[in-house]
Amino acid sequence: MNTETPKKVLIITYYWPPGGGAGVQRWLKFAKYLRDFGWEPVIYTPENGEMPVVDLSLKKDVPPGLTVLKQPIWEPYDSYKKFIGQKKAEKINTGFLTENKKPKLAEKIAVWIRGNYFIPDARKFWIKPSVKFLSAYLEQNPVSVIISTGPPHSMHLIALALKRKLNIPWLADFRDPWTNIDYYQDLMLSRSSDKKHHRQELTVLHGADLVLSVGTSMSEEFALMADQGKEKFKVITNGFDNEDLYAGEVKPDSKFSLAHIGTLVRSRNPEVLWTVLSSLVATDKAFGQDLEIKLVGKTDISVMQSLEKYGLLEKLNKIDYLPHSEVIKVQQQSQVLLLLVNNTRNAGGILTGKFYEYLSARRPIICIGPEQGEIVDAFRATNCGKLSGFEDEVMLKKNILDYYAAYKAGTLASESKNIEKYSRRELTRQLAELLERLTKS
Repeated sequence: MNTETPKKVLIITYYWPPGGGAGVQRWLKFAKYLRDFGWEPVIYTPENGEMPVVDLSLKKDVPPGLTVLKQPIWEPYDSYKKFIGQKKAEKINTGFLTENKKPKLAEKIAVWIRGNYFIPDARKFWIKPSVKFLSAYLEQNPVSVIISTGPPHSMHLIALALKRKLNIPWLADFRDPWTNIDYYQDLMLSRSSDKKHHRQELTVLHGADLVLSVGTSMSEEFALMADQGKEKFKVITNGFDNEDLYAGEVKPDSKFSLAHIGTLVRSRNPEVLWTVLSSLVATDKAFGQDLEIKLVGKTDISVMQSLEKYGLLEKLNKIDYLPHSEVIKVQQQSQVLLLLVNNTRNAGGILTGKFYEYLSARRPIICIGPEQGEIVDAFRATNCGKLSGFEDEVMLKKNILDYYAAYKAGTLASESKNIEKYSRRELTRQLAELLERLTKS
């Protein structure tokens, strides 16, 4: 452990415990290990943000004595819920996941308002109060670097204002794209709103001293968009924390369980999988008796409709939500983990954070996605499972039957390799090196 006086880094993040879900993981884990490399994190986060889920189990990863600055945020979600007929206590789903059979007209209008009036997002009203609060705080409590992480991209606009005002080195971290995100085209943007999104995105890319992304494709897109030197654009992937693994004995499921962990949106609904499984159940009695489809997390109504259409509902074990600590155990217990890539125009650049947690579970993975791109490269490098294209029924059926044969023989196991480079501690070491570079430039 580094024994020198640590430098301080301010991390501006909307997602933080007790909030749960994928958005929390990246910077919670960085904050957990930064002290090991001579950096003291200071967190700035909303006091009353609209969190999709609450996960109290994540509090164990918050370092003792960590400074967490919280300020109230006003968001238009109460009005939004009232407008679409949703109860105040109900959570807002991420992306465009819907659990209703048919989106109401009010929901479509609300999406249009969201895209055209709340730019870059509904947290825009927190920008000015945050800049005022943090400017005063930083005058009395200086830091060496500021980090903003988005989405929501309003966090970047807070950091941009602080950079202009105080000239503190700034690293902008993108967990997802901005204008190239899957659902951008669904926002029903006017031409002027589209231009504003792109203008703000470009201003952030130009204003940040370093732009960090979770994948190579995203980083290259940002570099091309900004038309600046590639040295400014860096990649640190997501990863897994070995300390999260269940320490006790883990018994694999007795059923041949195919498990998907996480949100399952419409663009990720694998029709090809349901087609293949339906066929196998119909033609192989033993397979049908052994099969369990395990879905853990929010599930779009289109998925449930597909399962009903293909006669697979009786094979379904659906769990709406589990704390992260229990999710890890479920992953370790599952016979095969399903990695489903969004079937969208940017599929080749997607390498979801769930991939790395699947690696840590050390269970075989079946991926349905693009036939080339970052996910394909990652599978080849780690030998973690089998892949097939979005429409490739033949290869998918072969992959499932190969694993099913091993399951019946009692030999089903992961043969993954080279995965320790994705440990959260190692990735934090890489982050610390970038922070050192920023303070010396």
